[in-house]
Amino acid sequence: MERFIIKGGRRLRGKVEISGAKNSVLPIMAAAIIGDGPSELTNVPDLADVRTMMELITHLGAEVNFNRNRLIIDPTRIDRTDAPYEIVKKMRASIYVLGGLIARTRKAYVSLPGGCAIGPRPIDLHLKGITELGVRVDIIKGYIDAKATRLRGKEIFLEGTKGTSVGATINVMLAASKAKGRTVIYPAACEPEVVETANFLRKMGVEISGAGTPRIVIEGRRSLRGAKHRVIPDRIEAGTYAVAAAITKGDISVERCRPDHLGVVLEKLKEIGAKVKVDKDRIRVRADRRLGPTEIVVGPYPGFPTDMQAQFMALLSLSKGTSVIVETIFENRFMQAVELMRMGAKISIEGNTAVISGIRNLTGTKVMASDLRASAALVLAGLAAKGTSEVHRIYHLDRGYDHFVEKLAGLGAEIERVS
Repeated sequence: MERFIIKGGRRLRGKVEISGAKNSVLPIMAAAIIGDGPSELTNVPDLADVRTMMELITHLGAEVNFNRNRLIIDPTRIDRTDAPYEIVKKMRASIYVLGGLIARTRKAYVSLPGGCAIGPRPIDLHLKGITELGVRVDIIKGYIDAKATRLRGKEIFLEGTKGTSVGATINVMLAASKAKGRTVIYPAACEPEVVETANFLRKMGVEISGAGTPRIVIEGRRSLRGAKHRVIPDRIEAGTYAVAAAITKGDISVERCRPDHLGVVLEKLKEIGAKVKVDKDRIRVRADRRLGPTEIVVGPYPGFPTDMQAQFMALLSLSKGTSVIVETIFENRFMQAVELMRMGAKISIEGNTAVISGIRNLTGTKVMASDLRASAALVLAGLAAKGTSEVHRIYHLDRGYDHFVEKLAGLGAEIERVS
């Protein structure tokens, strides 16, 4: 099985260009299956999750062509409505074809989703939302069996026990795109990925307003055209390289990104002592000394993103004083903590709260990744540690980081992928 060998202690310096956003392109790919003609997406990252979504929509009958970050999806020959377990188990975002198929064919037979092992992530809000549109839903042997005679717009209250849901908001948007009448989603998730899905649907012909606010209004259309769209930069990839600069006491210019999507992350870096300079599509992060402590409470956008929590835990394990991270979105998302402790980190976990007592040095050793963002955290820790680290089960990283080794090596990291 492949692993990373990392020789730590080098200060990373230079420029890195950010790829298209995984969490944006996946729902847009699902939206593309609704159209009456081909859609063209550019700035598409070459990731395992993108390949999985390509496999899934090809299974449905769509024609897919992917070359040099340009993806063309032609849905005109779609003749299946099933999303099998063998594909869906690889990636939780497969659930987006539920809304896409409901809009296109009024029926879907979709396996319950897989993805990272970071605690229970129920799809009850997804099912509640599409049911409100007139879809009958049954769970049969691990599959969602969804059927509708017609789709009717409606005001839908979409708040769960953890607050808003990005996935449920997007799935209801997709299904409502061809519903008769007006659909109102409240409270809607406000993440940039929701906004971009709405932008793509608008290009397809949907009348949609309010994306990026808690109230989204959708006027469905009987038919939708294919559309052209450029995928936004990945805010989590950008944030990860910003932390790489801070944790290695380096100097990195994060290029072709959206600083406005990283507000609270950049504020936290400034708060602990990193030097952050923001331009229109560039962030420069520098650190030349040991950074300070902070308290982080994870929350929905524009709050601190759960997908940056693990990377900051690695950073704060080397900072002065005592830091606290409270994870409010997912259960069991401190899985990186045990592996960081193998490197010497002092971390205690109590429920959804992690207390990190900063130390001066981490020590390289063998560690095992458990999910996508935990994998990134362990790589960051290895880059800063004394000695050599081995990060195992790195296939998680292939799901979310485009050309990770090449980009890090370009910044001066000593990192090698070996079998």
